[in-house]
Amino acid sequence: MSKIYVASSWRNERQPEVVMRLRAEGHEVYDFRHPRADDHGFSLGNIAEAWQSWTMEEYREALNNEIAVSGYNLDMAAMEWADTFVGVQPFGRSASMEMGWAAGRDKRTILLLENGEPELMVKMFDHICISLDEMISVLGSPVPISAPPGTKGTT
Repeated sequence: MSKIYVASSWRNERQPEVVMRLRAEGHEVYDFRHPRADDHGFSLGNIAEAWQSWTMEEYREALNNEIAVSGYNLDMAAMEWADTFVGVQPFGRSASMEMGWAAGRDKRTILLLENGEPELMVKMFDHICISLDEMISVLGSPVPISAPPGTKGTT
């Protein structure tokens, strides 16, 4: 069984389907939308409703907010825990950084493509899949492992 970090966007409607399918296949999956029981994940909207209109100074300051620090630490612990990263396109800057970090750390990386603007640097990933079924095939059969930090019993 793989320990999987799904890197995607809050706006990506496919992300929940991918998490559910990976879990149904027997993999341990960190879901940033629900990292722990009764936790709906980190969003900049948790800090301020008007986060999209922050100045650069407000943005930099918000990164030190205790909510942001807690969300960052939770995601980073899950990134360390994971042995496999699945990028579900389309996604933005955070997921791009997460996938690049994983590739740089020699974690297994799988990109689930979506129609959109092609990008050369996806060549750094181990596998580029065009369907959910292909991604599941690439992952192979699971073997038992431990749950991610702070999520025991919630997968």
